[in-house]
Amino acid sequence: MQVAVTETITTIAEAERRFGLKRSNSIDFFAEWHRELVEINPSDLNNLRTIWERYIYHRSSGHLLESTVMLLLISPLLTVAGLYDPPFRIKAEESVQITVGDSEETLQGRIDVFVLRDRLWIIVLESKNMLSVWSALPQTLAYLMASPNSNLPTFGMLTNGDDIVFVKLEKNEYAMSQVFAPLVTQNELAIACQILRKIALTFT
Repeated sequence: MQVAVTETITTIAEAERRFGLKRSNSIDFFAEWHRELVEINPSDLNNLRTIWERYIYHRSSGHLLESTVMLLLISPLLTVAGLYDPPFRIKAEESVQITVGDSEETLQGRIDVFVLRDRLWIIVLESKNMLSVWSALPQTLAYLMASPNSNLPTFGMLTNGDDIVFVKLEKNEYAMSQVFAPLVTQNELAIACQILRKIALTFT
């Protein structure tokens, strides 16, 4: 039986129960988002400022659609972070299927972007439909479970443009970063870029 991820995995508790996951309380488990971040050179900082100013300009007119957030913020951010260049590979709007344990149930979903052999997945939300990025965490955990590299850490980035959260899944444990808010300040976008570069280093 095939069902949609968004209809089935609606709470963190449900994701934990179905996939046997537990949240890690160790600060060392997900050190990639807060420890020894990669410095950003002045040229990239200028590019990030342009991205931020452009996003703020369009966001000031109202909520943005998912495709607009991708165009204005996420794609340029991935460019500055270097994730569009070798050895990384990009796929967009990829369909995934997740088998739940030993059951005959298969969950189906669509990931906006994933980078480098299914190990970094970008989930973009429409801000008008989401109270916060946390509301998409249950589905994101399900998507990360679809990674064929189950013996390696897998990462996700959730964003509605205004806020960004990073997630790490390794075996049956997961953890999240704090919320970064590009809508508030350009520095938050710069930190997100640093984290993406730090995560990328774990792949090379």
